[in-house]
Amino acid sequence: MSEIQTDDDGLIRLQKLLAMSNVASRRKCEELMLDGKVEVDGEVVTRLGTKVDPRTAVIRVDGKRLPPVSEKVYLVLNKPRGVVSTMSDPEGRRSLGDLVADRPERLFHVGRLDTDTAGLIILTNDGDFAQRLAHPSYEVDKTYVAEVEGEIYRRTLKQLLEGVTLDDGPVTVSKARIIEAGKEKSIVEIVIHEGRNRIVRRLMDHIGYPVRRLTRTQLGPVVLRGLLSGEMRDLTLDELGELLDSTQL
Repeated sequence: MSEIQTDDDGLIRLQKLLAMSNVASRRKCEELMLDGKVEVDGEVVTRLGTKVDPRTAVIRVDGKRLPPVSEKVYLVLNKPRGVVSTMSDPEGRRSLGDLVADRPERLFHVGRLDTDTAGLIILTNDGDFAQRLAHPSYEVDKTYVAEVEGEIYRRTLKQLLEGVTLDDGPVTVSKARIIEAGKEKSIVEIVIHEGRNRIVRRLMDHIGYPVRRLTRTQLGPVVLRGLLSGEMRDLTLDELGELLDSTQL
């Protein structure tokens, strides 16, 4: 989309932009406009031929945000265990930077994962987006799957959902469910908003279930499923649009 051709005023016909963004065919995009399903900057647009600035217009189709044209990149990476959540490491340990060494952009990570925690981490060269997404005030859900020591019970989930207070303050758990429960180990899924240092490990340790293995599987609408360890992909338009809305950008 960054190669989009605009007129001398930097504008493009709305239905053409929608089609180029893979919303639908040009004809179908026109139908969506005529049906009142396309908004630009909060206003329903039904007039065919309406022109917009593809870099600044806030466009929604059936209520879903269509990200603006941008030179920025937004990637989701399945971070392997043992990789440091920095773009370089003075101690010579394997870092995120090593995994994206072939990328031409100057990327940085959104938030952190512990070195011994695997899973979903977002990389971008959009500083405003990264800062907003990492800030706890925007309450973007983070989903973790933890393998813990011992047998976990439903009363444990109730304890988590009622709230646990650690040394540095209370932790709010939005959702929790048991995936597997055994005498030696259990697997539990936990959803929280925040990203304090080693928060899930400290949380589970506090209630008597030390974490053996931990993976972040989802951040907001972005799901890790399908990515092998060390693999990455671009965020989809739907994922990026939802995150832009979540962070009020």
